[in-house]
Amino acid sequence: MTTSDVPRDPDAPTPADAAGQTATDPAQRLDALPVTRRHVRLLVGSGVGWTFDAMDVGLISFVIAQLAVVWGTDATTLGWVASAGFAGMAVGAAVGGLLADRIGRRQVFALTLLIYGVATGASALAGGVAVLMVLRFVVGLGLGAELPVASTLVSEFAPPRIRGRAVVVLESFWAVGWILAALIGYLVVPSGDDGWRWALALGALPAIYSVVVRRGLPESVRFLQARGRHAEAEQVVADLEASPAVGHRGMTGAQVRDASAASSAVDRSGADGPGIDGSGIDGSAADGDGRDGTAADASRVDGSAVDGLAPRLAALWVPSLRRRTTALWVVWFAVNFSYYGAFIWLPSLLAADGHTLVRSFGYTLIITLGQLPGYAAAAVLVERWGRRQTLAAFLVGSAVAAGAFAAASGDAQIIGAGLLLSFFNLGAWGALYAVTPELYPTRVRTTGAGWAAGVGRTASILAPLAVPQLREVGGTGLLFTVFAAVFVVAALGALALPDHTGESLT
Repeated sequence: MTTSDVPRDPDAPTPADAAGQTATDPAQRLDALPVTRRHVRLLVGSGVGWTFDAMDVGLISFVIAQLAVVWGTDATTLGWVASAGFAGMAVGAAVGGLLADRIGRRQVFALTLLIYGVATGASALAGGVAVLMVLRFVVGLGLGAELPVASTLVSEFAPPRIRGRAVVVLESFWAVGWILAALIGYLVVPSGDDGWRWALALGALPAIYSVVVRRGLPESVRFLQARGRHAEAEQVVADLEASPAVGHRGMTGAQVRDASAASSAVDRSGADGPGIDGSGIDGSAADGDGRDGTAADASRVDGSAVDGLAPRLAALWVPSLRRRTTALWVVWFAVNFSYYGAFIWLPSLLAADGHTLVRSFGYTLIITLGQLPGYAAAAVLVERWGRRQTLAAFLVGSAVAAGAFAAASGDAQIIGAGLLLSFFNLGAWGALYAVTPELYPTRVRTTGAGWAAGVGRTASILAPLAVPQLREVGGTGLLFTVFAAVFVVAALGALALPDHTGESLT
């Protein structure tokens, strides 16, 4: 019997149908695209903003170390300077997420860059601690809003099969920003009594870059559809379809997608259902895969009922989202506490342990270099192991590294443990940013991501204030033992999260 003699299911797609099968829905067409040059441009454009964000956060750790010398400011007051910025980040993350679900991801992204760029530049002119604290709060408003919005924007554009990797690559720009901050801290801050002012002046660059974001990056297709702006959504997808596909010798994204769809239809012809592997046409897992709350369940949030502050927040606690929201907030809180408690104070802790200011800055620069391979490892593993397993594994590694830092005695041990802490902690950050946007449907996605980040920022407010007290009680050993214990709590929270690796966003 030949293939032509086999009766065909009338509902099964023909090869000709396959190429146009996703033509009606912009989001489906977007998900089926390969990586194009416009995808890369979006990732890099968002990543540059992420770099500036990290540079600003990193700079304050070097600034407060010098202010302890130049202004003679005590550790508790310096803790409040750092915490003021994180207080702003907590508010900014919550408000920014809500705004992004209302007025758009790109608009809020550009606005946040402008706010914290101008405020950072103004911080360079501060004449006292009180003014500096106020300006750091304003800086935090912009910083806190930008991070969840940028990660959501990239997540909503990335093809499902590499979405986690794309978000981790975005997060890896954080390491670039911290390395730049460490270089500025090492080369500029110690150059004189006003070195910290020149360092903060460099932090004004995001204000200029906000114009690039506003004019050069597209708005989220899913946001545009959710707001009824279908013509704009169609145009954004059409631009991506016309963009050259990466690694396909000049073929456009649409040409590669349609050729792949036709080939897949030929392979599936004669088979019943969506595919022999039980997956949907976009490669997403079918319902009933045993995961804790599928993306389809989460999408049942009534869009008409989430058009205000109270309804959007309430939507995060509907039965299908309640468990993930609780677990996610625990992870964000714990990771923020240990990360910012350790790294914001690291130069000051090293100086307090007897190192010169320049040497402590140099050691911090070396330790910061461990962030890049951590992100690289996470970028691979989030697609191979899945988001949940990767996040939990890196958090356990962070706990072990923090414990090793607590027991370190010589310079080599300090640097080695610090490098491991950078590697595992920043890899965990990458996995956390990959999983967060996937846990919520489009209409509340940045609200969910923003409030999780906002809860986390409350921990980053507490951590800089707690460090001087903990160190006074039990030294650096007790301090990092506490950080290790908090990382363990974060790992347990991560294991309670659902995993939507490879699924389409709803």
